[in-house]
Amino acid sequence: MNNIIEQSLEFHKKTSGKIGIEVLNPVNESQDLNLTYTPGMAYVSLEIQNDKSKTYDYTLKSRSVAIVSNGSATLGFGNTGPEAAIPVMEGKSVIFKTFSGLDAFPLCIEEENSDAIIKFCEQIQPTFGAILLEDIKAPECFYIENELNKKLNIPVFHDDQHGTAVVVLAGLINACKVINKDIKSLKIVINGAGAAGISTANQLHSFGIQHIILVDSKGVINSSRTDLNEFKLKALEFTNPNDVSGHLKDVLKDADCFIGLSVADILEETDIQEMNQDPIVFALANPNPEIKPELALKAGAKIVATGRADYPNQINNILVFPGVLKGAIENRVSTITRKMLVQASVNLANIVKNPTSDKIIPHALDDGVCESIQSAIKS
Repeated sequence: MNNIIEQSLEFHKKTSGKIGIEVLNPVNESQDLNLTYTPGMAYVSLEIQNDKSKTYDYTLKSRSVAIVSNGSATLGFGNTGPEAAIPVMEGKSVIFKTFSGLDAFPLCIEEENSDAIIKFCEQIQPTFGAILLEDIKAPECFYIENELNKKLNIPVFHDDQHGTAVVVLAGLINACKVINKDIKSLKIVINGAGAAGISTANQLHSFGIQHIILVDSKGVINSSRTDLNEFKLKALEFTNPNDVSGHLKDVLKDADCFIGLSVADILEETDIQEMNQDPIVFALANPNPEIKPELALKAGAKIVATGRADYPNQINNILVFPGVLKGAIENRVSTITRKMLVQASVNLANIVKNPTSDKIIPHALDDGVCESIQSAIKS
């Protein structure tokens, strides 16, 4: 562990970060300067002034993404502040460029007021083709995304919510192929009712799965709870069909699938043993999962996935966000819908032609991943 920490610090310090600006048309002679700066740029400005849609033809808007974060929910560290979020957003920028060719810019802002963040995004809308919201804590992230979808004419995508949801459904589709279960009849327990948990529940329900139970740190989300925020109450409309109460261990009994989007080491082998035959365990807490994969398998789990790269079946948002925003920008999609995201899950699952217990989801470097997601995002 110390070795990777030292390597990472040296890696980032060597170049003072991971991204920079690339000049697309080098200035080597006077005519290049005339076109790049004055007087050439003035004529392009006049064209855009007369027709704002030409911003896509003449500027970086047609390939650019603003990655907006306040660092209030950075990785698994919580509220780190915007400065500590910069390395994460730079990493996202590298992934965008590598897998989709999009130019993404980290905009880490000193702001926790949701309406102020919304106003900031409104103000930068003219420059960018899309906005990726990243590492903004719940429940504020729900409100911010909902309001931006109403106010902006460019697409907005909250990766922590929907990137996770797309990959989870894709993995579940292929897991059910491996164990020969009907996905729509599964009893699923999702531990964690934050951004990723609620969006994942929505994604699974939109695919046709009816028996989903959400659990937060205080227990099962049910109608007798008086401490639920508006977003958990909304999720209750399509989860917990029998309105059961209790805690995680209570509802895991006879469940077909556990999806953990919570904290490390909350499951024991006995919990897995009380699930239905051939249980599916997606223990996605990072860096330490809800149960170690080897323990889950020993307890009888048929398929195990984590958020880590050093185990099989990594459920990782890297598979999703480059293709989603590439498709949205190229197809001028102003609002990314749940229907599009469900199709993205189906397309992603289909990349794996012959799924096995150790291969239910493609790797980010597999052929066709970005294209499979991109093709789902269209009007």
